[in-house]
Amino acid sequence: MIEQKTAAYAALLLRLISGGLFVAHGLTKVFVFTIPGTVGYFESLGLPGFIAYFTIVAELFGGLALILGVATRWVSVPLVALLLGVVWAHSGNGWGFTNAGGGWEFPLFWAVAQAAIGLLGNGALALKIPVANKLLGQYA
Repeated sequence: MIEQKTAAYAALLLRLISGGLFVAHGLTKVFVFTIPGTVGYFESLGLPGFIAYFTIVAELFGGLALILGVATRWVSVPLVALLLGVVWAHSGNGWGFTNAGGGWEFPLFWAVAQAAIGLLGNGALALKIPVANKLLGQYA
């Protein structure tokens, strides 16, 4: 049974930690690996380099949207897709994320947690933007 009194706070906690991780990963791609380095890595995986730009934008703006609680359900769907791509990218490295190159268990867990966020919705302390609420309704 779902505890209705605390479910909104559970969604808030999941939103905050997932959003913070996305922002941290996006900033790491920009400031540590650098954008050209990230593009090169994506190309080394056989992906078009422009996907690196989409990934960085999704991580930064998607993470911020999650932290703020804006359009959580709409943001979660592409982030789950992004994370499944990360699972694919790390699949050759084995199960453990401590393996060389990082394994796939953490990205898979994160994808499932992100799907749960999408199912739960905004939760507590979400920023209310009237235009977004009107356009997206219950999915804002």
